[in-house]
Amino acid sequence: MANLVLKDVSKLYPSGALALCKVNLEVSDREFIALIGSEKSGKTTLLRVIAGLEEATDGQVVIGDKDMTGVPPKDRDVAMIFRNDTLYPSLNVYENIAYGLKMRHFPQAAVDARVKAAAEILGLTEVLNRKPKTLTAAQRQRVALGRAIAREPKLYLLDDPIAGLDDALRAQMRSLIINLQARVDGTFIYATKNVNEALTMATRVVVMREGVVQQVDTPANLYDYPANAYVALLVGSPAINLMSGATLEEEQGTIYAVCNGLRFALAEQTAARLIDAGSYVGTGKKVIVGIRPEDIVWGGGAECTVTATEEADGKLYAECGAGGASLLAIAPQGTQKGDAARISPDGAHIYLFDGQTRLTLLGRDGGYAATGFADAVATPMAYDEEEALKTSLKPQPAPKKKR
Repeated sequence: MANLVLKDVSKLYPSGALALCKVNLEVSDREFIALIGSEKSGKTTLLRVIAGLEEATDGQVVIGDKDMTGVPPKDRDVAMIFRNDTLYPSLNVYENIAYGLKMRHFPQAAVDARVKAAAEILGLTEVLNRKPKTLTAAQRQRVALGRAIAREPKLYLLDDPIAGLDDALRAQMRSLIINLQARVDGTFIYATKNVNEALTMATRVVVMREGVVQQVDTPANLYDYPANAYVALLVGSPAINLMSGATLEEEQGTIYAVCNGLRFALAEQTAARLIDAGSYVGTGKKVIVGIRPEDIVWGGGAECTVTATEEADGKLYAECGAGGASLLAIAPQGTQKGDAARISPDGAHIYLFDGQTRLTLLGRDGGYAATGFADAVATPMAYDEEEALKTSLKPQPAPKKKR
């Protein structure tokens, strides 16, 4: 069994910097999980805590149903592959892959069999006698993977291992890692800043921000049912349009989102998902409105002026100045800067978040595909609570002595 359970795992450095805050996660045997977030989100720290390379301040790490909290890295049956993993320059490919096995005193016959099996899976059979300096960047990263899989660990921890490769090589390595996970008997946890990469590779994704888990769910659920504004902003390309300072108003049975001189009607199914409509509709309480570029309908609605255009992935994106807002939308081909147009959002795909907590105001409906994991139904910490917690943990300057 290579399941993993994290229970209230925290990491607080002596400086007061909060690297991880009460991380709870349940990973099934042979699952592929991705960790995403910006710099200093805690992805690498979390991998290092799981591997035992760093000690958690609080919490419990369970691997294969065994409590590994405080257990040395060598006894955790975990392999960690780092970004730009360093190979031994004086050893050839075979010797690099075999190194960990020989350190564990494996019989030579077993070493030979495992190295050759790993080389075959990774396409390294023809270069086993070559030194690292003669290899391409992708081949060197394959050797680092080979060194890990030759050990046949329960758990593979990958810290953005293909970050330094160009787009074509990254695509090749993504396919290789996905195929590798299907062939070896292990569980994969893959940390990356590349959101699209994570969404296409993983069965579930952990969204992190400054050490705090924001949401854990499938890629589709994260996109359609973001738990807060940060998840909505991070998951999706191009990024969602977010408008703060909005209010909700009702007129003749229809609820409208009003912001920056714009007024958008919510579809009935969206209005029906409002968790606490009475606290927001007609009260003036501030909300954040989210509209994805692909959900903006061209023609009808608010008047706008195209301020910029850009081609990407076969689509034309237009920056539209409407009211006091600037919205990114997918425009008809031929649209040019300076054009006048009309835009309106698809009322069935408007996202709403509390203006202070930044938590979603919309409940899940029948379109949500439940995973059965407890972490999928967990409510993230409110934004203001997160900020207050981080402030409270920072060492306070000593009071000045009175003269």
